[in-house]
Amino acid sequence: MDASVIVCTYNRAESLRDTLCALRAQKSNPSRQWEVIVVDNNSTDHTRKVVAELQQEWPLLRYEFEPSQGLSYARNHGIGVARGDILLFTDDDVLPEPDWLEVTLNGLEKFNADACGGYIAPIWETPPPPWLTERFYGFLAIRTDRTDDYLITPGSQMPFGANMAVKKAVFTRMGMFDTNRGRKGQVLSGGEDIELFERMLTTGMVAVFLGQSRVRHKVEAFRLRKSYFRRWRLQSSRHLAISRGVPGERRIFNIPFYLFPQFIRAVLHALAGHFTKPSDEVLHREMIVFHFLGTFQGLWQTRQRGS
Repeated sequence: MDASVIVCTYNRAESLRDTLCALRAQKSNPSRQWEVIVVDNNSTDHTRKVVAELQQEWPLLRYEFEPSQGLSYARNHGIGVARGDILLFTDDDVLPEPDWLEVTLNGLEKFNADACGGYIAPIWETPPPPWLTERFYGFLAIRTDRTDDYLITPGSQMPFGANMAVKKAVFTRMGMFDTNRGRKGQVLSGGEDIELFERMLTTGMVAVFLGQSRVRHKVEAFRLRKSYFRRWRLQSSRHLAISRGVPGERRIFNIPFYLFPQFIRAVLHALAGHFTKPSDEVLHREMIVFHFLGTFQGLWQTRQRGS
C-alpha cells in the first residue's frame, strides 16, 4: 500500500467527522492505494459511532483503540498497524485541502526525502485578539511563515504533527515517537513531533518543507486567551523537567540554585513590560515566568517521587 493517513483523536467526535470528510474528499490518483486509520485514545464521547457510520460507505477507513493515554502512544499504535509505505499524520481538528495527499506524496518523491512537513492555516472560531501576533502561532500549531519548498536543516523550524509525513521505514530504523512527550488527555504538552525530526536529522536523513502541502487547523475560542498560553507553557515545561531533567549540582528541593536568580530576573522583566512594552511582548515575558514555574513544579514532583 502506498500510504496510510493516521488521525489520533480524543473526545472530539464531531470535529473528527469534519476531518474524515475532508480526507474522504481527497482527489487522489486512481492508482493510489491508501487508507485512513483513526486511533481512538480513550475517548468517552461518540467517537466510535462517528467512525462506524462513515465506515459503512468508506472501506478505506479503519478504527483502532489505544488505551494508554497520550498522543505519542496513539501515534505509535497507528504506526504499528499501518500498511502504507508512507505515513501521513494529521489531527482531529484539522481539514486537509483536497490535494493534500497527492501533493505530499509527490513532494516526498521529488526531493527523495524521508519525511516532510507542510503549511498549516488557521480557522479562527472567533477573531484573534490584537496581542496574538505571529510569534505565538507555533503554540497553536499554525505554520504560515513560508509557502515555498525547502530542505529542513537543524536550524530550521521543525514541522508540526498537524501536517507531516514520514516513511514507515524511518520508524523501523530509529524508533517511534517519544512517549515521554506529547499531549496526554487534557494536559497540554508537545514536542514529540519536533524531537522526531531533530533525531532524524542527526542520523543524516532528509526532511523537506512542502509549501503547497496544506491543511487548515481549527482554533477554538478558548485557545485565544492568555490563560491558555500560560497554562500551555507551564504544563509543557513541567513535563520537560520531569522527562528530561535540568543539569546542575547544587540544589534545593531538587531545583538547581542558578535557576532562582534567573527566575527573579524573569519576574522583574515581566513586571516592567506591563508599563513599557506592547501587549504581545508582555505575554511573551509572562510565558517565560511560567516556564520557570513549570520547571520548578516538575523538578519538585521528581523529588517527591524519588523520596
